Amino acid sequence: MPPSRRQQVWDRAGSCCEYCQMPQDFDVLPFQLDHIRAQKHGGPTTVANLALACLPCNARKGSNAAGYDPLTDSLVPLFNPRTDEWSEHFRWHGPRLVGKSAIGRATIEVLGINTTDRIQHRRLLIQARLFPPHRP
Repeated sequence: MPPSRRQQVWDRAGSCCEYCQMPQDFDVLPFQLDHIRAQKHGGPTTVANLALACLPCNARKGSNAAGYDPLTDSLVPLFNPRTDEWSEHFRWHGPRLVGKSAIGRATIEVLGINTTDRIQHRRLLIQARLFPPHRP
């Protein structure tokens, strides 16, 4: 992949995971480019199909395109950073990410965004006034 394409994805995301909003500066593992629509499902390696993702989000998402909403038990698409507005599907309640929609709730579950270790990491960053990131 051309370095310019990779840089476009990083710049667009503001160096934050497009799913959980963790800034790369506060994560010891390098962030990855996620194919929103997985290559095995015909997703191209284009800027329009790539999202910046922390390792936990990318590893848990894998090639999943959908998940079950824990509230309704309905199968729904996962959050798509290119077509969905983050604030319509998620909100922060302290260090815990809360799903405001079926898409948000399913994404949180599939990506394991509220595991104990991830909540503790965010709690420490909040205490240091470093999280959540202030986005324009």
